[in-house]
Amino acid sequence: MRKILFLCLISLLALGTFAQAENKKFDVYTDKGASGNHFIPSGWMGDYGDLKFSDQDTESPASGSTAMKIDYSAKKTQGNGWAGIYWQSSQNNWGTKDTGVDLTGFNKLVFKAKGKNGGEVINMVKIGGITKTPAGEAVAFPDSTNVEYGPIRLTKDWQEYSVNLADKDLHYINGGLCLIFNADQTAGAEQTVYIDDVYYTYDAELKKEEAKMNFPFYVYADAGSLDNHFIPSGWMPATAAKDLKLDTNWKNLPFSGDSCIRVEYRNNSGTRWAGIYWQQPANNWGSIANAGYNLQGSGKLTFWARGDKGGEVINEFKIGGISSGEYIDSDSVSVGPIQLTKDWKQYEVDLRGKDLSYIIGGFCWATNIDVNEPEGIVFYLDDIKYEKE
Repeated sequence: MRKILFLCLISLLALGTFAQAENKKFDVYTDKGASGNHFIPSGWMGDYGDLKFSDQDTESPASGSTAMKIDYSAKKTQGNGWAGIYWQSSQNNWGTKDTGVDLTGFNKLVFKAKGKNGGEVINMVKIGGITKTPAGEAVAFPDSTNVEYGPIRLTKDWQEYSVNLADKDLHYINGGLCLIFNADQTAGAEQTVYIDDVYYTYDAELKKEEAKMNFPFYVYADAGSLDNHFIPSGWMPATAAKDLKLDTNWKNLPFSGDSCIRVEYRNNSGTRWAGIYWQQPANNWGSIANAGYNLQGSGKLTFWARGDKGGEVINEFKIGGISSGEYIDSDSVSVGPIQLTKDWKQYEVDLRGKDLSYIIGGFCWATNIDVNEPEGIVFYLDDIKYEKE
């Protein structure tokens, strides 16, 4: 009898613990000035001049009296093509102060979001990931995990979203929330998004997500497409801004869809060569841990290209090859030189036998003025994608 009572007591205690775990809630934002709020939206990154932020918008919150409002102009004010905000455990803490939070026992981040008009895009939602300073130096107090979710195309009505954190190491979280916006995915248009009711919780039925790569895996499908991966941020060399003009929403005669990529190259700087890397994430030259895509299973990369006049020469099209940092591409392969025609033509890079387990440089082109007309060239790209073996 005592044994039965003891087992019943243990069962009741277990059920009580389970129920308590299910009811756990750790708020990031509920209302302006709410006592339960944690983390501070102080970590502005990228084109921070493109952002306007308010944590007390009263127009139409999802609940309570206020919501957060973010305006993103996509003007590339600092020349990055992206912008983001980190909610940090203390003001402007890029891992230099020991103020991280132990969120062990939680397995899901929940938030509500909407766009002003519908169709707005949040490129990425991140939890953790602060392991280096903005200058690329290792920090004393790094986040214990880095989880990425997105992109998300919003509607004009409030929708609830969640990020699966099952089996993630949450024992030290400084970057409690991060939102990133990408100018290419907004097609250069200004957008306004609203965020509300952000919190960590525990879901007893949530299972670990199995990583799965679906092919085709696009570098570029169309301007603003949620299928796009990698960001054309790696302009080379340092003088490239003087020599290059890039338009990822060129609507005149795309190969498919509504748009293509237009590149104009002039030797204004006298450097005599230029190129662009599509990187993951933006401006990653190998300094960011756990950032690369595992593209094993892809047998080729295909893309369409044409010249404005015909005869334009691209010295090299390349996949991978970023090798100067601590977290570099796992392999490199290239084709070229290629002389373009005036008509669209598909090209292919054979990836069979290559180690594609960690790719941060998803696509690259480079050329020089010596193999082209002295006044420079204009060429177009479209439908850049990794395909299955």
